[in-house]
Amino acid sequence: MRNLRNGEFFGQTNKTLHFDGLTITDTEYTHPFVDWHYHENPYFTFLLQGNMTEGNKKETYDCSAGTLLYHHWEDAHYNIKPDIFTRGFHIEVTENWFEKFQVSKAQIEGSFKIKNPDLKLLTYQIFKETKLNDASFELVINQLLLNIYDQLSNQKNESEKKPTWVKQIDEILHENFTEKLSLTELSKTLDIHPMHLSRDFHKYFQCNLGEYVRKLKVEKSLKILNEYESLSEVAFECGFSDQSHFIRCFKESIGITPLKYRKILK
Repeated sequence: MRNLRNGEFFGQTNKTLHFDGLTITDTEYTHPFVDWHYHENPYFTFLLQGNMTEGNKKETYDCSAGTLLYHHWEDAHYNIKPDIFTRGFHIEVTENWFEKFQVSKAQIEGSFKIKNPDLKLLTYQIFKETKLNDASFELVINQLLLNIYDQLSNQKNESEKKPTWVKQIDEILHENFTEKLSLTELSKTLDIHPMHLSRDFHKYFQCNLGEYVRKLKVEKSLKILNEYESLSEVAFECGFSDQSHFIRCFKESIGITPLKYRKILK
């Protein structure tokens, strides 16, 4: 089985950054099938465009644009890509980075798909920083990545303590965020008091219900931004009330406007 060294990925890598023990690559996937292999360092894969299937010893993931995966070091996996343009953004983390920022490499175990919109939006921000050529981009990326690891660690510690309704509402919101949602209807579905839901939602999601729904909408907009010429169409597809509301929420989450992000994605 092939062991890929630091910065090595199957495909055509168009940009590589090395700093502070990080290797960041922007790669077009060109192989229809990649046999079982593993990487010497843990890394994140963020699918920017296209589709692929990835399988490891435990699970198989159907990945579309916006999918975020975390790979444990030396965890074997394979990839299948359909005959379409597919592009991945990788953040590979070496032992030097973990030591420099006093983060335990072992605190995150296994390989898994990340659904949390906060972590996806942080990864979009890292991608954005690699394209802006700002003098402080290294500082910003390290800060964002530390935030990601902190949240992943907290999720692991809290996963066994969460009541059943937390997973249930997360699934409901992911499936229905483009629709008009009611606190009373959600409470009835979950069989908990509206006051209890309103009070405790922030405890488990670090924001209120409305903010979480807006994050899910922005996350979807990032996936489909290149599929529609009009921002009004994107706003409608994602459940925003209008284009102005969409642009405002997008900029609050990503730091730039949708049109500017569309330009750096190309």
